[in-house]
Amino acid sequence: MERAVQLLIDAMSLGALYSLLALGIALLFGIMNLINFAYGELLMIGGYALVLLAATAVPLMLLGTFVVVVIAALLMDRIAFKPVRSADPTTLLITSFALSYLLQNVAIMVFGSLPRTTGAGSGLNHSFDIGGVAISRLDLTVIGVSTVLIAGLVVLIRRTSIGIQMRAAAEDFEMARLLGVNADRVIAVTFAIAGLLAGVAGFFLVARSGSVSPEFGVSAVLIAFIATIVGGLGSLPGAVLAGFSLGIVTVAFQELLPDGLVPYRDAFVFVIVLLTLVMRPQGLLPQRARMARV
Repeated sequence: MERAVQLLIDAMSLGALYSLLALGIALLFGIMNLINFAYGELLMIGGYALVLLAATAVPLMLLGTFVVVVIAALLMDRIAFKPVRSADPTTLLITSFALSYLLQNVAIMVFGSLPRTTGAGSGLNHSFDIGGVAISRLDLTVIGVSTVLIAGLVVLIRRTSIGIQMRAAAEDFEMARLLGVNADRVIAVTFAIAGLLAGVAGFFLVARSGSVSPEFGVSAVLIAFIATIVGGLGSLPGAVLAGFSLGIVTVAFQELLPDGLVPYRDAFVFVIVLLTLVMRPQGLLPQRARMARV
């Protein structure tokens, strides 16, 4: 029983982290029809911000990091994506690829190619014992913060004026504009929210690994893209469901596979992903709204 509880907490923690990442990607696709492959670089920017602010007080370090990532997300939209919004979707895709490689190489020039270590979030790596179960503070923090952020996002989208505008834009952006929705404002808010989610997820990743490199966000955002596709492109509930499902499947394979097959855990996870997409190519909870980009 103790082992089962431990695995459940691990699965929920990993799934919550995947869900945060998938939500940011799903938001951008839902509003702009944009698959942003540079999203992982927001994690990297947050990681290096933590390295630079590690000597400051924890509240200031976190606030500074989140502000830096949100500003980076807004600049990403303003400089890279806004000029090509009306272009072919392939152009947007190539733009995101180019931006991703550009930011990685800028990080190499500024910080070097070797990983930079940091103690940011290291205090969360301690565990405490409840009924014979060793529970990590980091796992509980990830689950708690992710739950609050997801609930907050639901309230924002369903109960606020800007949230209603975002939902209208996701239904039909052109019609929403004709009805008076400020397209630039909606897109800026969407990028800011995606940046905040990336900043929080980046902090948790740094707390887990203790280091940052120019490729810091690549593997994490790959999993997030998979979760977004499995959940249904543009579907926020689907992104959350797929993120938690991937976390549960990953931890389950880590525990159940024979020792000799554990190194191939991710391959088994991708087999499950492929089977899921074969049975439900539209995703677990596909978005019913008709998408129209600005």
